[in-house]
Amino acid sequence: MVPEGRSAWRGRSVAAIVGVLGVAALATGCGSSGGQAAADAADGRGGGAGGFPATVTDCEGRRTTFSEAPRKIVTSNAASLEMLLRLGAGDRVVGTGFPPGKGTLPPELDARAQRVPVLGKTVIPKEKLLGSGADVYIDTFASMGMMGGAATGPTEEEFAAAGIKHVYLASTACAPRKKVPQRDLSAVEADIRRLGQVTGTSHRAGRLVAEMEKKVSSVRAALADVPAAKRPSYFFFDFDAGTKQPVAVCNRQVANAVLTEAGARNIFADCASDFQPVSWEDVVAKNPDWIQLGVRNRGSAAATGKAFDKAEKFLKEFPATAGLRAVREGKFLRIGSEQTTIAGVGNADTVRRIAATLYPDRLAEPGADR
Repeated sequence: MVPEGRSAWRGRSVAAIVGVLGVAALATGCGSSGGQAAADAADGRGGGAGGFPATVTDCEGRRTTFSEAPRKIVTSNAASLEMLLRLGAGDRVVGTGFPPGKGTLPPELDARAQRVPVLGKTVIPKEKLLGSGADVYIDTFASMGMMGGAATGPTEEEFAAAGIKHVYLASTACAPRKKVPQRDLSAVEADIRRLGQVTGTSHRAGRLVAEMEKKVSSVRAALADVPAAKRPSYFFFDFDAGTKQPVAVCNRQVANAVLTEAGARNIFADCASDFQPVSWEDVVAKNPDWIQLGVRNRGSAAATGKAFDKAEKFLKEFPATAGLRAVREGKFLRIGSEQTTIAGVGNADTVRRIAATLYPDRLAEPGADR
């Protein structure tokens, strides 16, 4: 069998990350408009100080200060859009790139997300972003460096001239240059708190983070006495990156934190990057105990299920992987790419789902604690 895929990893990587980062299909939503008003008042948007001035730093350590909450926000993709919806600031988003596909967000979020103007189906064109009238741009991609758009993205001077403050999701945008691996969700939680600071919704951000930490802490407690060497090896198979050459999630990627918290050993945890092309020989040499079928949400359960089927079929029929221990024993996890590789509230749920699969005698079935 000849594996399918694009001719070069960067092309495959762009397509995969576009799909993955363009859809944030996570599990829980925000409240009603009445709850929104109450939350805004509690967070200070009703006329109080709201924690301002608030100062945040970017990947280079540059400081940006907000004297008040922004009124017009543009998001680079559906990941940052989803965070803002959960924080109760979605009504201030005036545009996004990489929009979520219809139906890929929970109903209580989806309708609101679909009303957000789409400034770019992928990367927002430079001129459109600078002319958007936004007060702030929430950037998941670090000027699109991995996406091939760095040359056309605005400079910091151009953002300043347009009156747009540039804020990053550090857990993803700054990941490639981190000096240490991501082994827990602290960077993701910090992103949520940072957006809470910027938008004046810190109280709600604190609640979201507390809910995440409660879920992850229960897993840590259940696995506390399992030695690192005894934890099962795990391969995140990024099916949407193509099958000609596999793309590994490395130790700077959010997924490494998710897998580590779930009690798994990422077989590419020695890779000091976020994503990196590897070979099938590398995967075979590591012979993982479990394989996650990394498939993005296709917009419906049926379509997504077919994509999972296709990913599993490939691993079973491709000669290089057919003999892997996980493939022979059918140890596959069907958990979407978005909840694993994108920073968000859903990362904590993914930790719980993976851990419950790998350690069924220690944890209840996935969803039992929701």
